[in-house]
Amino acid sequence: MTEMPGGNAFVQTVPFAAVPCIGMVFDIAGSSSMVMLDPVALEGTMGHSDAVIAAAGSVGSQIKVRVGGAWLIANVRSLKLVDGHEDRIAAQVDFLGEGDEEKLTGKLYNFRRGVTRYPTPGYPVYPVSTADLTQIYAADERANIEIGTVYPTPDIRAALYVDALLGKHFALLGSTGTGKSTAAALILHRICELAPQGHIVMVDPHGEYAAAFKGNGAIYDVSNLQMPYWLMNFEEHCEVFVTASGAERQIDADILAKCLLGARAKGRLGQEISKLTVDAPVPYLLSDLSNLIQLEMGKLDRAGDTAPYLRLKTKIDEIKADPRYGFMFSGMLVADTMGAFLERIFRLPGDGKAISIIDVSGVPSEITSVVVAVLARMVFDFAIWSRGEAQRPILLVCEEAHRYIPSGQHADFSSVGRILSRIAKEGRKYGVALGLITQRPSDLAEGVLSQCGTIIAMRLNNDRDQAFVRAAMPEGARGFLDSIPALRNREAIVCGEGVAIPIRVAFDTLAEDKRPASDDPVFSRLWRETGGEGEIIARTLKRWRAQGR
Repeated sequence: MTEMPGGNAFVQTVPFAAVPCIGMVFDIAGSSSMVMLDPVALEGTMGHSDAVIAAAGSVGSQIKVRVGGAWLIANVRSLKLVDGHEDRIAAQVDFLGEGDEEKLTGKLYNFRRGVTRYPTPGYPVYPVSTADLTQIYAADERANIEIGTVYPTPDIRAALYVDALLGKHFALLGSTGTGKSTAAALILHRICELAPQGHIVMVDPHGEYAAAFKGNGAIYDVSNLQMPYWLMNFEEHCEVFVTASGAERQIDADILAKCLLGARAKGRLGQEISKLTVDAPVPYLLSDLSNLIQLEMGKLDRAGDTAPYLRLKTKIDEIKADPRYGFMFSGMLVADTMGAFLERIFRLPGDGKAISIIDVSGVPSEITSVVVAVLARMVFDFAIWSRGEAQRPILLVCEEAHRYIPSGQHADFSSVGRILSRIAKEGRKYGVALGLITQRPSDLAEGVLSQCGTIIAMRLNNDRDQAFVRAAMPEGARGFLDSIPALRNREAIVCGEGVAIPIRVAFDTLAEDKRPASDDPVFSRLWRETGGEGEIIARTLKRWRAQGR
């Protein structure tokens, strides 16, 4: 740094009775600037009756600078004592936005994001007050939902702008035990209250959210999902039926493509389509597919070439016979029920239940990804093919998103990873919003998080996850990011399109009947209880052997 300011540098040069001057602007840059704070002035604010002014100068707090007829608001990113000048504190700040100054009182109003004119070194710095924060965080006329209170105030409401939140996707991140599931339920409940005729599809891998939405949502699991197998495209068929790897996999896939097209063409609906493709969602019989594979195998000259046909036929017969796959591969699902399926899952119409909870916890792990891929692709394809109709935007929410859009070399080989990545990149053009919930953002495919316009970051304990989120967040939110490891449960940093400026928010408390079933077991209490273990084991084994039926 250059020469330090003299002893009279902190004398208030602009009279302003409402709040004391606590420092001066020292260094200005486009994104990050530096102000010099006076420790004596800061100590004088600590006993202030306004809790926000009392916290002035701490990391994560806001300061303001008057430039012309406007107040510039900045967030304190870091603090350090200046070498050789222990009576000077250097604070790095990020400018967030500006508001107009009321001439008579000096109060801030009409706050907006972005800065049109920066201060020059030497301008006095003031602490932000609760009245200022009320103006800064006041929701404008856009549709919004309130999710909690702005830290450190007890009553300033934190709002999310729904159209910006959904129109450009959002991500909710947080380590296990931080209240992530409850926060997700809170946000979705608020959206459902605002738009009771909405269209939300949530993929629930652990069966947590059925308890939260039993009153205002439609709950589907393996007992009533009834997803027809013929909705799968060719790529998804390969993931289910083709078991070979390497060069053999391509041979099996070629055989399956030929026989699958033939099976689709045998149905009544398939015969009505002049240019039928292997991906068309047209009903067909699994027995027809199996018979066509048998027929093709019979045309072979040498018995040694039958291995790929036998592999396919065996796998198809195995899935048909396995009751765990009945929700998808039942012989009862051969009718053309695609319209009814879309009506149920997409809530068209919603009948006051705007959200579908798709509980995939009972789906065999081998095909969970395929089930999610089909659901996501149905959402996206419906949006594409319904262009020209009255718009019905759909929100797709994926819990444990890192399972479906993994980073690394395996991401490109998964149909679910490909379709969710495509929705992240292109969905907003077609009215498909994506909500990603994950505890491991660093395990998400590269680029997916950066497609999310709003990031809601709860406490992240892993350094790699913190670095990943830091890279995805806008520059102005860096000061808030440094507080992510120190967040309490049910607190989050929210930045991006869904908020006016980055905020630290304490989430509202949800009513007991609206919370997901994700509470941790209380070992100290439960391990004191005893009795009835024999009956517990008997009932568990019965459900286990019947696979939940």
